[in-house]
Amino acid sequence: MSNPFSLAGKVAVITGASTGLGQGMAVAMAQAGADVVGVDYVAMPETERQITALGRRFVGMVENLMSIEPCQRIIDGAVAAFGRMDVLVNNAGIIRRADAIDFTEKDWDDVMNINIKTVFFLSQAAARQYIKQGHGGKIISIASMLSYQGGIRVPSYTAAKSAVMGITRSMCTEWAKHGINVNAIAPGYMATNNTQALRADEQRSADILARIPAGRWGTPQDVAGPAVFLASAASDYINGFTLAVDGGWLAR
Repeated sequence: MSNPFSLAGKVAVITGASTGLGQGMAVAMAQAGADVVGVDYVAMPETERQITALGRRFVGMVENLMSIEPCQRIIDGAVAAFGRMDVLVNNAGIIRRADAIDFTEKDWDDVMNINIKTVFFLSQAAARQYIKQGHGGKIISIASMLSYQGGIRVPSYTAAKSAVMGITRSMCTEWAKHGINVNAIAPGYMATNNTQALRADEQRSADILARIPAGRWGTPQDVAGPAVFLASAASDYINGFTLAVDGGWLAR
């Protein structure tokens, strides 16, 4: 019996692949057999090193995802490099923190542009490629606990991540007939660049840890397994769903 979790012969495009969750998911997909196209605003030498050490191929694309201008170029680049694409992971994102009463239009627009506008239009470009290829494909977006909750001092991030959950459902209902699976992962509190300020605040960090049944911050490895699952044939009948990977945060 073949391994339904294998990604052998697949090509995965992962945004925000230089560090953190993106790097973890990129390496995990290579471990599962995929070749990887990494996209970020900086070069990704460490991600490339880890993936090529596994015997898989890696292509890095340095692009600014604050606008939708690179979206089609990214998909075209992946197909030019490997002849096809099978998985898109919308991981790139930013966060801006300020009291809602003082939040600026620029901080609103910057977060919304990369965290939801680019997510939709890159997904659209990938879906068009999947339909052209004729064998379906996978789209996985990174949502957040703030897809479910309000958060503190992050109004644009909360709005964008709530929208990720919404368009995951919306895209699924239109594209499932083409064999395209559109799902999302909602990480809990992860030890990444986005949470560095929280982890540095001893009281805030302690409050967060006290609320997590698992009693620890999450890691890129905690998200890697669910990402491989949603990228694989093992999840072919899962569509339009946002999977929480949160150490039990939402259960409290």
